[in-house]
Order: sequence, then C-alpha cells, then structure tokens
Amino acid sequence: MVRQPEDPIVRNIVQLLRGAQLNRRQMLRGTAAGVAGAGALGLAACAPNSGGGGGAGGGEGIAWGNWTYYLDFDDQTQSFPSLDAFIEQAGFTVDYIEDIDDNNTFYGKIKDQLKLGQFTGYDTITFTDWMNARLIQDEQIQEFDYANLPNVTANLVDGQRDALDVDPGRKFTIPWQLPASGWVWNTKEVPDGIKTLDDFLRPELKGKVVVLSEMRDTMGMVMAGLGTDPSGAWGDAEFDAALAWLDDALKSGQIGNVKGNSYTQDLIRGDALAAMAWTGDVIMLNTENDNQWTLEIPESGGMIAADSFTVPNGTTAESKAKVEELINYYYDPEVMAEVADYVTFVPPVKGTQEAMRKVNPENADNPLIFPSEEDWKHLHTFRTLSAEEDKKYSTAFQNVLGL
Repeated sequence: MVRQPEDPIVRNIVQLLRGAQLNRRQMLRGTAAGVAGAGALGLAACAPNSGGGGGAGGGEGIAWGNWTYYLDFDDQTQSFPSLDAFIEQAGFTVDYIEDIDDNNTFYGKIKDQLKLGQFTGYDTITFTDWMNARLIQDEQIQEFDYANLPNVTANLVDGQRDALDVDPGRKFTIPWQLPASGWVWNTKEVPDGIKTLDDFLRPELKGKVVVLSEMRDTMGMVMAGLGTDPSGAWGDAEFDAALAWLDDALKSGQIGNVKGNSYTQDLIRGDALAAMAWTGDVIMLNTENDNQWTLEIPESGGMIAADSFTVPNGTTAESKAKVEELINYYYDPEVMAEVADYVTFVPPVKGTQEAMRKVNPENADNPLIFPSEEDWKHLHTFRTLSAEEDKKYSTAFQNVLGL
C-alpha cells in the first residue's frame, strides 16, 4: 500500500533519514515528495462503502475520514493503540481512513453527496474549520447531541468554544487537533534566525525559502508580519498588500517553492533553509533528523486553526450516536495525551498537559504542543470568509502561485 524502495524518491529519502528501517511517518513524508501520499494512494482501496449510508460494516460500525499521521500509531504492531482500545470498549468497528490530503480536493470527492444529503462514505470527517464553516452555511452537517458528550462539555479548552464564528458553542463542529504554524530555519545555516517578515528576504536566503500552499497559513502570517491581525476586520487593501509581498518574493526568486506537506522534504534536502511551517511537522523532523531546525511563533504572529469532527448529512442517527461516543472517548485527557504525544499538535482538551507528564514527561513542557500564555497572545485565527470573499481571495492567491 506504499511505494516500494526501488522508487527513486523513496530511495533518496532512505539515504537521507537515519536508520535503514523507515517507520510509518517517514514513509508518508517520503512519498509526499512526489505524489499525493500513502493516505490518498494506498487507502483508496480501503475506502468505506459509499452506497447506502449508516456507516461502515453494514451499519454496525462507523467510518472516520482523517488526515495522515494524525492519530497515535504503533510501528511495531502496525496499529492505532488508542483507537483499538476504544473499539474493544465500544463493541463496534471504526474504519479509520487516512484519506484527507487537502481540504479542497477531499471536499471535491464528496461534494455531490453532500449537496444531495446522501451518505458520503464517512460518518465523521475532520476538515479544517474554514471548510467546516462552508458546510455549516450550506446546511450539510448535523448538530451534535451534547447529552452524549459530557467530556467535551467539561474539557473543551475555553478558547475554542466560540472560535468558529459561524458555530458559536460548537454545535456542529468539535475540535480534534489545533494545528499551529510559525517560522522555521536551519539552525546552523541561519544562525541569526528569522525574527521579522523581511528576514525571509535576506540575500543569502534567495531561492532557499519555502512557504505553505495553504492560503490561510501563508497569507495570515504575511498579513500579521505587515501589521494586520488576520482574525480582525481586514479587507481588500490589507489582503492585497500581503499578496503583493508574496508576489514580489516569488517573482524575484527569493521564495523558491510553495508547497503543501512536501515542504518538509525541501528542508531535509537542504533546498530550503527557512520556511513558514506547521509546528507538529518540525517537532517530528527534529526527532528524526538530529534537531536541525528551530521553530518559533513569530512576535508578529503565527496562525492556529482547528481540524474538527463533523457528521455529514446522510449519516444515520445510530451512526451519529456512535461518532459522539468516539469523540467523547478522545476528550478524556489521558487518551488525548497519548494522541498528542504522537501527533505533536496543540490538543483541544483541558488536562492533557497534566496527563502528558505520565505518558511522556519530555513532551509535557514542549511549547509547540502546549503553548505558553505568551505564545497564545501571538497565535491568530484567520477570520471566516464569505463565499464571495473565499472565491475572490483564493483565486487571487492561486493566480500569484501560477496555479
């Protein structure tokens, strides 16, 4: 289900990464350099039955669509320990499908079923909240029953209860993880670090800068670097100023690449020495590559979002209740600590940091998993766009990228 070692891309990654045996995370990153990734390629044959509805397993179990390497995984047993424990406890199956590689492309796969209110093949999906806002506005997802979610009521971090402006109180969305982004640089090659937006424009970094293809992360950090709060009441003038900065840096060759998850390979190969990056990725890369990179939340501001559980229309009431049982299980801080120790993004569950002291004390004070109060002051959300704004700004961003 993954590409074989004779593939030149994978062979190159084998040479670059320490150890002869690739673990699951490393293999996913290796394939991402040239293809959509193991989740999109290999799991297509394992996708849930898209006909009928009521979830996987003929109505007995549920199907969960998620991003790759976004749940604790045991390389030795090739299993997901926390999910296996839930399945044993709950008494029904969960088909866990790592099938999301990009919000827009995944939405394109299920948009027809969503519009018709038909079963999408997934009982729950963890899109990013800006996409979830679209689903809410189009009335394509179901409201949760909080009587089945006591752990969410008790443990959802306060800052997330009303973080999605079109879903106050999280009636339709419940955060799974909170991916944050900041600035990263090669510690040896860029000893002065990246402290301001203009530091990316230093002559010695020409062609060695990579930024993210996710508009809200890259444009949010550029806007913040230019003095605009991405979560505030900005408009065309502020967006256009940030886009002009990006356009100039691309046309001059200062920015060498704009990438999705595969930007990590630019860092590993040395093709990039500085980047706008996701925090969890850099923790993982440093673990696997001798702590070569420094990542900081810039003083001007990094970005934070939420990838959240939703239940699409077309999922049966029986399956929806099982999804709520699953969510409630993961809102136990001890369970979420197991997930956070592997995923290394910011968890949305109160008490996770305390539980982490038992799971892995080394990660309990990691500011990229558990931001300090000062860090939180410098983490912005990207305000929800209207459908018209989303189309306009996304098109403008893609045009600058040459897409």
